[in-house]
Amino acid sequence: MTKRLYIQDVATRDGFQIEPNFIPTEDKIALIDRLSETGLAKIEVTSFTSPKAIPNLRDAEEVMRGIRRVPGVEYTVLVPNVKGCERAVACEVDEINLVMSASDTHGMANLRMTPEQSLVQFQEIIEVTRGSGVFINASLSTTFGCPFEGEIPEPRVYELMQRLLDIGVQGITLCDTTGMADPAQVERICRKVLSNWPEAVFTAHFHNTRGMGLANALAALNAGIDRFDASLGGLGGCPYAPGASGNICTEDLVHMFQRMGMDTGVDLDKLLQCAASLPELVGHDVPGAMLKAGKADRRYPKPEWMQQAAAPNRPCRQ
Repeated sequence: MTKRLYIQDVATRDGFQIEPNFIPTEDKIALIDRLSETGLAKIEVTSFTSPKAIPNLRDAEEVMRGIRRVPGVEYTVLVPNVKGCERAVACEVDEINLVMSASDTHGMANLRMTPEQSLVQFQEIIEVTRGSGVFINASLSTTFGCPFEGEIPEPRVYELMQRLLDIGVQGITLCDTTGMADPAQVERICRKVLSNWPEAVFTAHFHNTRGMGLANALAALNAGIDRFDASLGGLGGCPYAPGASGNICTEDLVHMFQRMGMDTGVDLDKLLQCAASLPELVGHDVPGAMLKAGKADRRYPKPEWMQQAAAPNRPCRQ
């Protein structure tokens, strides 16, 4: 049987948060409602952070309460602290996504916290969610390398994962925050974590900074990962990771997996319709390849001269 893969779109959080212009609330809601009808497994709707820190997501409550929830789709939000967690729980989210870094330097640049400080804060957040039924996921940034420190020793990465699970985190996202990963490294680390913690839920999150995003996703798949973050149109990028471009593109990822015969549960045509609305919505072109080239089974008419040459000879006039 074909293995089922779970595609999780992060565009309205990871993508919209760094756009130069504020996306109107009603447009965010409309896009999320359309994405909900495509068969995506999960949508990262927004972030319950300070409006001063991320003004583009200052409408988190309005968006979360305004969307139409579709059965079978999980709606997750990023939460940076206890206050944000309380706001998210009040909106009855399905999942809370916590973020920390495997790198001390990146953690201080991005969150003003070391990994150890993040773990302490996570414990406080988990206490707030106790009894709510909300799933707790933690995204581990710079799993595959830090733009400031370089390679993060793998034992350190595994140590942090164990500590996350020990405090009650249920899922972990392995984040290639700056596109430093390579397929051999990805497959090795993914195999290791799946072997060490078979009961945990792992997600792969790649950026296409150096053009290896889809190759890394394929390596993660080969290792046994079945959940993938991606961003509609390829939007996104970490503002605290120099040179980091957008996430791997959702429609490009779905197209690749479906061409390989994998079951993503996603209606690619509907997804492409959503992606086609992005350039007007954000006011600029988007990186995704599918919008430009179309699906691989797309066919074009033959050049006119070939059609003329192939036309049957006309009968001669008497």
